[in-house]
Amino acid sequence: MLKTRIAQVIVVEGRDDISAVRRAVDAELIATGGFAFGASTLAHIAEAHRRRGVIVFTDPDTAGEQIRKRIVDRIGPCGHARLPRSACTRNGDIGIENASPEDIRAALQAARCSLAEPRQEFTLSDLSRSGLVGTPQAARRRAALGAALSLGRVSARQLLSRLNHYGVSRAEFDTAVADLSCATT
Repeated sequence: MLKTRIAQVIVVEGRDDISAVRRAVDAELIATGGFAFGASTLAHIAEAHRRRGVIVFTDPDTAGEQIRKRIVDRIGPCGHARLPRSACTRNGDIGIENASPEDIRAALQAARCSLAEPRQEFTLSDLSRSGLVGTPQAARRRAALGAALSLGRVSARQLLSRLNHYGVSRAEFDTAVADLSCATT
């Protein structure tokens, strides 16, 4: 079977993540080696970003989000691929290396680019009207919406930021919220 070729350079955390992603797609990869990566790794990522663009694909945990933030703070807007914890957890271990090739391909296909100038399309009122804040089911609904829109598991504040930073359209949001409502009835 011919693997899908990814044009951007994919940034992951470790060697095992590289192996897992290579089983799923044909791509150039950079491993940060975990959270404690240094200036030379950042320079390598910045050069890849300049040449071809990068997709940051880190584990859905605190360290993964911190790595993602460090990269964006250093190189600016880039692509973001995310997997839900359920798709990459094995025996209590959370990591991209545990995901199936199908889930990895789906996450990369759904990758979202952060915008250089975030919009103010969505407000707290949108989240409230959609049952994403202020209800007993809000956290569960945000988790489902984050998965549906490839935004990750998020708090209300993070959801609002990611909706505005990652170019989610009003139509995408409305459809995903409607799908949530259908799934709960």
